[in-house]
Amino acid sequence: MIAALRFLGLGRRPVVISVLFGVAGALSALGLAALSAWLITRAWQMPPILYLSVAITSVRALGISRALFRYLERLATHDAALNMMATARTRIYRVLAGGSPAYSVSLRQSQLLARTADDVDDIGNALIRGLIPMAVGAVTSVAAVLIMGMVSWRAALVLAVCLLVSGVLAPWLAARGSSLALDDSARAREDVAAETTALLWHAPELAVAGRRRAVLDSLAAADRRAAAATDRGTAWQVWGTSATPLALAVSVVAAALIAVDLATGVHGSLLGVSSESTRFTPMLFGVLVLLPLSSFESTGPLTEAGIAWERGRQAARRVMALVDGAAPSRSGSRLRSTDVFVETTADPVIDPAPAALAAEGLQWGWETPLGPERGLDLALAPGERLVVVGPSGCGKSTLLLTLAGLLDPLGGTVTATHDDGAPVPLRSASCYFAEEAHLFSTSVRENLLVARGDAADAQVRAALGDVGLGDWVDALPDGLDTDLTGGGSALSGGQRRRLLLARALLHPAPIVLLDEPAEHLDELDAQAILERICARGDGALFGPERVVVVVTHQHAVAAGAAGARLLALDVAR
Repeated sequence: MIAALRFLGLGRRPVVISVLFGVAGALSALGLAALSAWLITRAWQMPPILYLSVAITSVRALGISRALFRYLERLATHDAALNMMATARTRIYRVLAGGSPAYSVSLRQSQLLARTADDVDDIGNALIRGLIPMAVGAVTSVAAVLIMGMVSWRAALVLAVCLLVSGVLAPWLAARGSSLALDDSARAREDVAAETTALLWHAPELAVAGRRRAVLDSLAAADRRAAAATDRGTAWQVWGTSATPLALAVSVVAAALIAVDLATGVHGSLLGVSSESTRFTPMLFGVLVLLPLSSFESTGPLTEAGIAWERGRQAARRVMALVDGAAPSRSGSRLRSTDVFVETTADPVIDPAPAALAAEGLQWGWETPLGPERGLDLALAPGERLVVVGPSGCGKSTLLLTLAGLLDPLGGTVTATHDDGAPVPLRSASCYFAEEAHLFSTSVRENLLVARGDAADAQVRAALGDVGLGDWVDALPDGLDTDLTGGGSALSGGQRRRLLLARALLHPAPIVLLDEPAEHLDELDAQAILERICARGDGALFGPERVVVVVTHQHAVAAGAAGARLLALDVAR
């Protein structure tokens, strides 16, 4: 957690300022309680009003300062947290942009969104609700014990023990419960999601195979495990939540007994110990009884602080795992988690000149080689089309990543060359268009300019018309300036696929690698789109000098791609 806070840009100065404001507010509340107790009991003696004027003014000042310092503490804490969260996302993006492409493309969108959104929010929440309250509670508790010690060392000892229970034991129990709930129930919820997805997507096959009941039973068992894990964690949290009021009750009762013992002057008759030498007054009686009530005001929130800190700690572990996995090598060593700035490498400059793509003995994959055992040989001249077809899991998308230079081959070579035979880096000659590429919650135009920032409106409209979205964009309220609220969720599956294909049309790369461009289209539309992708004459989507490699799992659709070479892959070995 500390490493994550340092990496994400949290400085010491904002934390110190927030803690100082928090401590000032808590001490004002503590002083207000002690002075109010003295004032109430002193006023009971009905002295001249001038004797109480200083105390009355001080009570008003402490009441105002408590609210003022708490407001300033909220401002300082939220300012530090929001600045840290903004810096965090920038630095994570820098790491991903400048790190290994093979690592970045292997991450699911849900992982990236969770790490840069929810997890960063949890770390910021841990700062606001965890770190700052813990520091304030520690300082305030020490001050409360010292003030109580001036009146009665016995009451101070009891208060110290009770504050330890409230400020240390209770947050630990709550954090332990939160950890159990997060770890165990998260795994159980993943099982629930997996079984539910299987039922939703493969219900007919499961019914035919007679396994529908078994999957339902497995789903019910996973759901019970998730509920049981949540209950186990909640039990720990309940103990943690109950510890603070119990400690408060013990502290108040003990202070009252000690106060009675001191007031009666019968030393040892009530508690069996010798009395302090301090001359006891009714004002000290009020302080002894009322001070513990205010002392727990700063430790009470620490139960929630423990939960927030545990959530932030687990989020920090996931974020730093992402950073360490994506961080580029630096002088032979990986980026340390404590580094606070990450240098990024320049994006490759796309060379639009026609290029040929070749592979010799290519073996690809993440750990286990995929494809033919002897490797794959390819020779694609400018203008050629290749359709790769095969079942899910055979390595089609991984092959595209390797051909694009985003993933190192496990064997063999992949090269791109100009017409004169001069080599060109793969990442400068090719562009990979993922099946689930991200659509941003911005205008239609901006979503296409991601591929080519200098494209004119005429080129953007031509690309949309070529993929069958011309009438659709014309019907939008603001045309190209219409915002896609929610990104990809604002479109149907077919519209999303066509919009991503329009991106590929605008991109200047001479080697185009398309992953499932006909997915979510009906069979006739899918065949028509694939035929136009693979065509080289009239009606062709891509120019006559661009190499196009397409992968699909639809054999019927791939068979209709006239003029394209066909590469069939078997199930991964």
